[in-house]
Amino acid sequence: MNVTGERRSGILLHPTSLPGDGTGDLGAQAYRFADWLYVAGQTVWQVLPLVATGAGGSPYNALSAFAGNTLLLSADLLVEDGLLDDDEARPPAGFDPGRADYEGAEAWKDGLLRRAHAAFATAASPGLRAGFAEYQEREAAWLADWCLFRALRDEHGAPWTQWPEPLRRRDGYALRAARDRLAGEIERHALAQFLMDRQWGELRRYANGRGISVIGDVPIFVAHDSADVWAHPEIFELDDVGMPTVVSGVPPDYFSETGQRWGNPLYRWDVLEKDGYRWWIDRFRRTLEMVDVARIDHFRGFESYWEVPAHEETALNGRWLPGPGTRLFAAVERELGPLPLIAEDLGIITPAVDELRDTLGLPGMRVLQFAFGGGDEDADNPHRPENYPAGCVAYTGTHDNNTALGWYRDEATPEARRELAAHTPAVGEDAGWGMIEVVLESDACVTIVPLQDVLGLGSEARMNTPGSISGDWQWRFRAGDLTPGLAARLRELTARTGRLHGEERR
Repeated sequence: MNVTGERRSGILLHPTSLPGDGTGDLGAQAYRFADWLYVAGQTVWQVLPLVATGAGGSPYNALSAFAGNTLLLSADLLVEDGLLDDDEARPPAGFDPGRADYEGAEAWKDGLLRRAHAAFATAASPGLRAGFAEYQEREAAWLADWCLFRALRDEHGAPWTQWPEPLRRRDGYALRAARDRLAGEIERHALAQFLMDRQWGELRRYANGRGISVIGDVPIFVAHDSADVWAHPEIFELDDVGMPTVVSGVPPDYFSETGQRWGNPLYRWDVLEKDGYRWWIDRFRRTLEMVDVARIDHFRGFESYWEVPAHEETALNGRWLPGPGTRLFAAVERELGPLPLIAEDLGIITPAVDELRDTLGLPGMRVLQFAFGGGDEDADNPHRPENYPAGCVAYTGTHDNNTALGWYRDEATPEARRELAAHTPAVGEDAGWGMIEVVLESDACVTIVPLQDVLGLGSEARMNTPGSISGDWQWRFRAGDLTPGLAARLRELTARTGRLHGEERR
């Protein structure tokens, strides 16, 4: 996918928001969604990070930057592989079809994977066994550490900083003993990763075959309780017992008067540079094995990042420090070639951040919800649709925003509503579709709309509220929501704005 090529449009929907049991999965409903995108004339499917999540399901606070989210595994596809029978794949009763239940899904999928692993040796086809062996060899650089980390985390029922001291500091004898003791569990976690990669790869190829490119996501930071920090403590700012000395965040912004204290450990960029940015090269390679294009979350952190002392409760008392800039991307491109990336350049953006993005030749982002309410003095606001350059990716809103209708009802000022009305006659309860039309009419080469906006949903369907501590990442649409009439409406607008499979604008 050439982000700055022909005019395209697409939908933002994370697979956990698909219909399914516990959470959405990579089975039949995912294929139906890809079919609906095709019928609706869409050529892009954007997802959030596909990585293994911890408590709460946030894909931006993951247990690994490399391991896939096995909650997405389809039980029905495991039956097709001969690893489960129909009765074993039957989900427990009580899952809410409108909300993701990560805890319930994890308990159910863990049982499925234990049974699938037990059946693998005798029930798996020769091709499946050969594929697993090849996968373990190809992904060995991260897979071995991940599987041991997960097995130890299960054994001790606690974050790695609470494990026995020899395991915390990765004593060679302790690790060898753990690998021997937990060999079966390690293999089970490896098999789960293989099966997840296999199911996702088949779905992605199906979408690609329908002319749909997949945009993924690379969060700049990783969680402290992750396989990455445990396996590579030397590249993070940690004290002698493995706790962060400084953490990530942003100063006060649109979302918070006290800033956002994300709490991720920060990188030791000097150590990474001495190693030729090997960890980042491996991370980009892994991501681009799974998606066609990757959005770099918090791109500005590569130019400069906000360092917060770990003892601070908010992000107010931080400071800006220089990031690696072009050096990191040059190292990655030397090994992987040109990188199909999108820069998430939202928030406090300086000329230096713009320069880094433009030097790298990356498209940036524009968000319509940030366009209105500033009056005439805000004429240069880059989020106003008349200011969109062709080489950008434009959104009605992102996963961190309210839905378009929720914004209009609950957040937009009277001035913002008046300014929106100057761009579209569709206001009131149809304001969400009016905003979709404004974005698709713009000069932006690629436009992305959250599925909630196409469905005309309000604040109850918001995916994430930055700075909140619970209730996020749970929204799901229901089977039957994606009607032929809705596809026809979106297809007509897509054709009229010149985004239908590369057609010229009418």
